[in-house]
Amino acid sequence: MEWPARLCGLWALLLCAGGGGGGGGAAPTETQPPVTNLSVSVENLCTVIWTWNPPEGASSNCSLWYFSHFGDKQDKKIAPETRRSIEVPLNERICLQVGSQCSTNESEKPSILVEKCISPPEGDPESAVTELQCIWHNLSYMKCSWLPGRNTSPDTNYTLYYWHRSLEKIHQCENIFREGQYFGCSFDLTKVKDSSFEQHSVQIMVKDNAGKIKPSFNIVPLTSRVKPDPPHIKNLSFHNDDLYVQWENPQNFISRCLFYEVEVNNSQTETHNVFYVQEAKCENPEFERNVENTSCFMVPGVLPDTLNTVRIRVKTNKLCYEDDKLWSNWSQEMSIGKKRNSTLYITMLLIVPVIVAGAIIVLLLYLKRLKIIIFPPIPDPGKIFKEMFGDQNDDTLASQELWCQHLLLHWKKYDIYEKQTKEETDSVVLIENLKKASQ
Repeated sequence: MEWPARLCGLWALLLCAGGGGGGGGAAPTETQPPVTNLSVSVENLCTVIWTWNPPEGASSNCSLWYFSHFGDKQDKKIAPETRRSIEVPLNERICLQVGSQCSTNESEKPSILVEKCISPPEGDPESAVTELQCIWHNLSYMKCSWLPGRNTSPDTNYTLYYWHRSLEKIHQCENIFREGQYFGCSFDLTKVKDSSFEQHSVQIMVKDNAGKIKPSFNIVPLTSRVKPDPPHIKNLSFHNDDLYVQWENPQNFISRCLFYEVEVNNSQTETHNVFYVQEAKCENPEFERNVENTSCFMVPGVLPDTLNTVRIRVKTNKLCYEDDKLWSNWSQEMSIGKKRNSTLYITMLLIVPVIVAGAIIVLLLYLKRLKIIIFPPIPDPGKIFKEMFGDQNDDTLASQELWCQHLLLHWKKYDIYEKQTKEETDSVVLIENLKKASQ
């Protein structure tokens, strides 16, 4: 047997180094032999389990402890069990190193480390789906989505498998859908009364039916990625110039686990105010008291004589959940207050353009008539002479003759008028001369 002889020789060297026999030397530290039969296996979808046996030739006086950590030297653990497990997405290679020692004191010399690794399933990495993520909607169902890999055929038929501790076996998701570039699947996952339900995770794997793409894995903690349903506004009321808002929280949640956002839109100012509410409590005699799963908030400084529209959304907070990033959709809007009377405004909006258009038309007609009075149209002599010397028929000759007679009559009247004017002027001049002569 080599191990006892080797240990005895090492023990003798340690004694010599410590000053030989007698009572003054310090107790020696013995290096433990390594563990044996280290093996690794996978359970469910993403549960990796390592097991090992105690080291051979260990001292009977040694109370064995085992320390282990992963290849990145994280999650170091010291325990007497010969087993360790972890939930991890099997998208990359993962290794565990295990050693033994006689106590939990890290100053003792441990054994050498033994390592065992597990690799992800084989396949082209470029064929695996990307952006695989899941959201737990209102603690009722989980919806997962992903993008196809680069080296993937467009007609690939995907399959999603999921497992949770409350399930007896791995289940296949049946509700495969497509939204734009994303594929997805949803499955029921109802919260149970067991308080430890949220302390676990859902294991997800996506692959294709033909086995041509590399499987992709994900671990979804049930304390994160939770999206509540929108709340339901029950009542709005004014009291002492303050607006009180009462709403019903989404099912499966309690008030202390939610964070609220209340938005109030005012029709007169055309602005909106947003209020972030951590603790939704208020007292209003008009609201029902002791109503289960309802919350209330007082909005200050709201004008009751204007129309105010309210909507609310919620998200989980870190009192109950690790993740507080996912807001619910907005609730249905509810309004309160007086709506501005728009009848007069609409009437004026319709009448004023008609009045303006009528005034413009009347003004244009008046200006046209005024132009004719001030600037009468002048006859075109060219047209007349053209008619006189152009192609003539009986009617044309008759009209020309009438025109000539009219023109001669006009000239005759003009001569008579001119002579009469000249005679009157001469008479006036003669009278003026006579007056000057008499003086």
